[in-house]
Amino acid sequence: YCSSIDLSALRPTVSLPHLPSNTKTIDQAKGLPIQQAVIGSCTNGRISDLRVAAGILKGRKVADGVRCIVIPATQEIYLQCVREGLTEIFIEAGCAVSTPTCGPCLGGHMGCLAEGERAVATTNRNFVGRMGHAKSEVVLASPAVAAASAVKGCLASPEDL
Repeated sequence: YCSSIDLSALRPTVSLPHLPSNTKTIDQAKGLPIQQAVIGSCTNGRISDLRVAAGILKGRKVADGVRCIVIPATQEIYLQCVREGLTEIFIEAGCAVSTPTCGPCLGGHMGCLAEGERAVATTNRNFVGRMGHAKSEVVLASPAVAAASAVKGCLASPEDL
């Protein structure tokens, strides 16, 4: 038995706090305010991910009151971003671009969330206190959704731009 799936009919999904398995479609979570977007890290920091995010951010600005941090997965990818002009796109959009590091993903430095703050992140975990304060929240999403959300200031799909 062979079935086919119409990929064009699938909606982006996000993982709401505080478990990666707590998934909803973007349509169910759309509009939830964010204070931070994290694009990249060791998870979803591939050059293909960063190209998608840059394509959405090009010619746009990160929303007022939102911090957007971009972290390529490796030094090689970091250099490729520079060579392809992606770093310039991120900076012109208002993002902070980091060298590859473990930072906001585990609440270590750079982008730690304060009490009551919410981030959309392309990282792989959203447990209680994962990115900072125990009363902060992390929503896991794709690079496309994270970039669109950074521009809108709330959870959003790229088609909302």
